[in-house]
Amino acid sequence: MKLRILPCAASLLFAARFLLAEPLPSPALAEVTKDAPPAQAVVEASPAPAPAPAPAKVDPAPPATASATVEAKPADPAKPSDTASTAQAKPTDTPKPADLPPPKPLGDPVKKGLAWLVSKQNSDGGWGQGGGWRINVQNQGEGNGRVEGDNVPDPSDIGNTAIALQAFLRAGAKLDTGEYADNARKAAEFILKRVEAADSDSLYVTDVRDTQLQSKIGRYVDTFLAAQILSDLKGRFPNASDEDRRAKLLDKVVAKIQKHQQENGAFAGNSGWASTLSQGMCSGALNSAWAAGAKVDLAALDKDHRQNAEGLDRATGAVSGSAGVADAGVEIYRYASKLGGMSKFAANNVSRRGELEKAANAPEATPQQRDEAKQEIAKLDRSDADQKVLLQQVAGRASEAGFVSGFGNNGGEEFISYMNIGEALRNKGGDEWTKWDKSMTTTVNGAQNADGSWAGQHCITGRTFCTASALMVLMTDRAPAPVTPPVAKNGEEEKKPAP
Repeated sequence: MKLRILPCAASLLFAARFLLAEPLPSPALAEVTKDAPPAQAVVEASPAPAPAPAPAKVDPAPPATASATVEAKPADPAKPSDTASTAQAKPTDTPKPADLPPPKPLGDPVKKGLAWLVSKQNSDGGWGQGGGWRINVQNQGEGNGRVEGDNVPDPSDIGNTAIALQAFLRAGAKLDTGEYADNARKAAEFILKRVEAADSDSLYVTDVRDTQLQSKIGRYVDTFLAAQILSDLKGRFPNASDEDRRAKLLDKVVAKIQKHQQENGAFAGNSGWASTLSQGMCSGALNSAWAAGAKVDLAALDKDHRQNAEGLDRATGAVSGSAGVADAGVEIYRYASKLGGMSKFAANNVSRRGELEKAANAPEATPQQRDEAKQEIAKLDRSDADQKVLLQQVAGRASEAGFVSGFGNNGGEEFISYMNIGEALRNKGGDEWTKWDKSMTTTVNGAQNADGSWAGQHCITGRTFCTASALMVLMTDRAPAPVTPPVAKNGEEEKKPAP
């Protein structure tokens, strides 16, 4: 019985400390050492999350019809697909960045976390998962047993390297000068080389197939994180040849994603305990790639939004699970992943809307072109309304103990969920963001290990991902605010770096 009660006790402690905005003093949460790794096997003995309440029953959105092909030129849009219920209301305002204060200076916990990552970077420029269990690839198909210990190899992989590099970029690192430049440059080169070596047909970008990330949040998580970091790196390379490599490789990864994307926006075989998290990463990456000028089909963005909107109650913002996308029964994973993708889609819609309005009002446009442009604008209105009602729901639950506690204690899954919610609330601004940022800062700081790292207590326990994602939470106020990216005209791609 003691083994089964432990997660619940941790859940209550975590939830109480979050609501009081106090550090987590428990050694079980805050001081996990390398010599005494967390007993994740105890927590994971049963995959059902103890503390999270069962999702409320909601009326799912009507099934979407197959989308017509959407051309990439906003001035001449194709007919829209039925991606949302006609009951949706037109948003009262166009999504736009909040009037945000400047970010806080980097605090000591962030500096200690970055220093820990520096100390663990491998000679090839990448990061492994930083300890913890791995999947025994020799046993796959026969129980998928785990291996763990000092003698188990921990090679660099794309997923952990991508999230670590994201943390350095968010901290202000450059690839040519300044603190962490050497670390960031080597990590970027590791990503470029590994993606260059990947095939062009499968959805994989890596031959490392035994990581916690792949097992827990989706087999193709490395691919989605590669697309995100290649988008984030736009305009950061000091020489034109590497920038050209980056752009071509981003197009390569986007093409792989679009080739394997199903009509419902999900991916066959992206199995995982909580694959909704990698689905959300893919959603964010596709929208970031579009904003970075990559060859992203608008049809792919439409399918992605349909996936995010599946199960959404458009009256309340409550959202149920999506078919074929696992969420481990943990509400915050599902809500945060969908909100993260929808928020980036809404940011891109600002640019799309401007071009469509020009097309609808162009003197030379035919009646059919004007009508099609207006229909596309109506689609954007509906998708923006989806994001708005979901954000309202999440903002209202941001102080709810059972919701915020996730599985019951910290894992990499919780940190990445906090990051997604924080970024959406930050772009909204106001008291809800201020309260969330204060609470998360206190809580995450309190869970930091003495050596500067963070470790998970269940599922994703590897210190690289947990440390990098915890740092991203602490630096949410440094996340890029939504911008209006230049839109290509006449089929030409915009090559200017994003601001």
